[in-house]
Amino acid sequence: MKFPIEIKVNIDGNIADALSALDQTQGEQAQKRLIWFAEHRQGVADGRLLLDSGVIVRFRSGDTPDELTVKLRPCTTEQLSSRFSEPFDKESFEYKVEEDWSGIRRALSASATRTHPQGALLHAVTPGADAAAPLDTLQLQFLQECAPGVHINGLDALGPISSTKLNNVPIDDLEVDLERWTVVDLDFLELSIRIKPKHGEDFHEFEQRAERKQKKLESAVQDRGVVISENPENKTRRVLTALARNHH
Repeated sequence: MKFPIEIKVNIDGNIADALSALDQTQGEQAQKRLIWFAEHRQGVADGRLLLDSGVIVRFRSGDTPDELTVKLRPCTTEQLSSRFSEPFDKESFEYKVEEDWSGIRRALSASATRTHPQGALLHAVTPGADAAAPLDTLQLQFLQECAPGVHINGLDALGPISSTKLNNVPIDDLEVDLERWTVVDLDFLELSIRIKPKHGEDFHEFEQRAERKQKKLESAVQDRGVVISENPENKTRRVLTALARNHH
């Protein structure tokens, strides 16, 4: 089965200059949100992260409805059993499977996201609260079936990270989403586009088309004098490492 591909480019130089060069004013109105990641209290103290097991638990709250996401990345199609082998939607619930591409790195990811009313998740990210409490039955089932060795309980929320997101910014003939993350001593920008399979397109054709789009995005950024980060770690790991280091 062919899954959508999200292509990402990270920038961690002078972000204000990069945004100016990319002319982000052409996009839709910015969404401002706060983001937290949940980790085991003891694991953080011992230098171990859920992320090391390929599990991410993320909260978002702000200008849009609150979201609680459980994600496996990287994962394999063999891990994604029964109903979680392909994407589906239910009321206020979305299950996605897609490939993440960044430079030469490619990984399959699967995520289960439940939306909640604005502000409804803030109680779960306060100090001392168990951030695992709001996970719903489907999210827990997803973890039990697809990551059975990972236990989710007694979680602390690390954050918040300040996020500003602009959707559908025109860069050449691409529509690009821009998201800036600021936390601790980190400030970086992620550009992303999403490529969906076309009807009748085989896997090789789809992959080649995505590779052309990736080159086009990277060239469009570089043509504007913006330097693409060569940091091998993705933004989630960089942020979680910094937050865990500062967590008491």
